[in-house]
Amino acid sequence: MITSSSNPRIKQLALWQAKAKERRAAGIFLVEGFKMFLEAPEAQIKEVYLSGEAAEKAGEYPEVREKLKRTGYETVAPGIFGKISDTLTPQGILCVMMRPEYRLEELLAIPRPVFMVLENLQDPGNLGTIVRTGEGAGITGILMSEGTVDIYNAKTIRATMGSVYRVPFVYVEDLCGTIRLLRERGIRTYAAHLAGEKSYADFSYREGTAFLIGNEGKGLSAELAGSADQYLKIPMEGRVESLNAAISAALLMYEAYRQRQ
Repeated sequence: MITSSSNPRIKQLALWQAKAKERRAAGIFLVEGFKMFLEAPEAQIKEVYLSGEAAEKAGEYPEVREKLKRTGYETVAPGIFGKISDTLTPQGILCVMMRPEYRLEELLAIPRPVFMVLENLQDPGNLGTIVRTGEGAGITGILMSEGTVDIYNAKTIRATMGSVYRVPFVYVEDLCGTIRLLRERGIRTYAAHLAGEKSYADFSYREGTAFLIGNEGKGLSAELAGSADQYLKIPMEGRVESLNAAISAALLMYEAYRQRQ
């Protein structure tokens, strides 16, 4: 059992929890909670830490107990676990996960893909919700600008509810260049934009499709919007000018899903 906050492992975990740069350099991300532990691919689990209380609780659940036997774990003394947790009321289990490697070329090789293309989203909850909804709608993957919030942000991970393990994603340096690459592969790109004249429901998404969603406050940049094949709009009543980014993405993804059924 780790009993001191000066333990090197505790210091390292606290540093990883606080700094995305350190997590990225180590090639890891952190997840908390029993649900996230149970859904975690075992091949990606590097380390598991349990508070003393959580270790006792885990023994009551056969599925958790059996997986812990396979992964192994380190127990952390009361009062110490809070120093490595990102939540106010932690469940008492934290996993260090190896980051998966996704390649754009591999995603583009999938027939009739559906991509979400995200430019500079800043809200971790929005990104996490898009990942979770994307899994439900069966999208191929998510392509993001480097200015988009870290998908391994603790709040983003919580919002994915486990989908972060299963939805492929790629951060790209040049989104406009990526749009050109999509076009070369026969994938049509649609920008959710205030200048759109046709409703999103008026297009066919049965072939390769990519939806472009911009920053929560500024929307899509003029350059990226201009590179899209088509503008579309989401009809709205009243004085509402735009919807939350995650809600807009959900409508588009599920329209593509509906058409493909």
